[in-house]
Amino acid sequence: MTNKKINVLIVDDSAVVRQTLAKILESDPDIHVVGMAQDPFVAAERIKSLVPDVITLDVEMPRMDGITFLQKIMTQHPIPVVMCSTLTTKGSETALKAMEYGAVEIITKPKMGTKDFLEESRIRICDAVKAAALSNVRHIIRSPRAMAGTTAANRGTSNGKVAPKLTADAILPPPTKSQAMSQTTEKVIIVGASTGGTEALRVFLESMPVNAPGIVIVQHMPENFTKAFANRLDGLCRISVKEAENNDSVVRGRALIAPGSKHALLKRSGARYFVEIKDGPLVSRHRPSVDVLFRSAARYAGANAVGVIMTGMGDDGARGMKEMKDAGAYNLAQDEKSCVVFGMPKEAIKHGGVDHILPLEKLAPEVIRICDG
Repeated sequence: MTNKKINVLIVDDSAVVRQTLAKILESDPDIHVVGMAQDPFVAAERIKSLVPDVITLDVEMPRMDGITFLQKIMTQHPIPVVMCSTLTTKGSETALKAMEYGAVEIITKPKMGTKDFLEESRIRICDAVKAAALSNVRHIIRSPRAMAGTTAANRGTSNGKVAPKLTADAILPPPTKSQAMSQTTEKVIIVGASTGGTEALRVFLESMPVNAPGIVIVQHMPENFTKAFANRLDGLCRISVKEAENNDSVVRGRALIAPGSKHALLKRSGARYFVEIKDGPLVSRHRPSVDVLFRSAARYAGANAVGVIMTGMGDDGARGMKEMKDAGAYNLAQDEKSCVVFGMPKEAIKHGGVDHILPLEKLAPEVIRICDG
C-alpha cells in the first residue's frame, strides 16, 4: 500500500454493523473510515463532500436497496464498492447480481462467535477493502456481464498487529518427485483467481471446448457463494461447472470450483485424479487458498498439470505455482492490461513460476494448445 490511507464510506442500515465495520477497518493502519450512512440517500449526500476511495454497501436497506444504489454509483460516479452481505443461501443470488452490476468485492458481515472466526472476518474485510482500492473499476464496468472477485487478501490485522501468515505447509508437505506420475497424455488444468476473477473465469471457461481436460479452480469467495457462482457458469459454458465436493473426480468436460471457506486439493489414485475438500487455517490469508491447490497439483500431477493464475490482489498462488513449474508443469499468467488487479500474477512472475504471460482472451486457447500438444 502507499502512505496515503484508503478512505472508506460505510453504508448499512444497522448501527451495530456500522460501528463493528468501522472498528475493524480502523484497526488497519492503511484504512480510514471517513463517514457512515444508514441508507443510500444519506450516502449520496456524504459522497458529494467526502469522495471516498471505497464504499462498503449493504444489500437490503430502507428507502433504496443496495443493488439499485450500486447501479446509480457505477453509471454516475464510479467508485469501488464492496458489498457487505450475510450471504444466506437465498441471498447469495442477490449478491452475485450485485457483482454483475460492478461490485468489486463481497464480504461476509461479522457474526457473533469464536475469536478465530472474528479474526478471520477482520482479515477478509480489511483485505477486501484494500483490493477494491487497487482495482480498475472502470475496467470492470465496461463489461456488462462483469462479476468481480471476492475477499482478496494480503495482510490481516488484529488490534493493529499483523497476524501470522501461514504457508501451504499448514495443509500438506512440499511435493516430492516420486509422488507425481510421469507425464501422460491426460492433462489437468489448475486455476487460481481472486479480485476480478469471476469475470475472468467466465471468459476462460466459456472458451473451453466440451471435451476440455478436467479443471480445478480456486476463486477466493465466501461460504454459500461458490455454489451459485458455479451454477451460473454451468448455464453459460459448454463444459459442466459445479462446486467441488469431496472425492469428486477430475474428468474431461468438467470444471470444479472450490467451495468457500474450504481448501481444495488435487489428489491421485492410480491414474484417476480427484479433489479432496478439507478444513484448515487460512493459508496466504485465504481459505480456499491457491497455494494449497497449486502445491497439491505439483505433488500429485507434476508435468501432467497446466497452471493458470489470474487477476487478484496479494501473493496467494505465487509459491505454489513455482512448485508446479519445478515439478514439470507448464504455467500461464494473465497479463496486467486485462487484470482488474495485477497482484497475484505479478507475484507469481516474480517468483519464477510462470512460463508465458497472456491477455485474458488468449489463456484458454493456449491452455488447450498445450494440452493437445
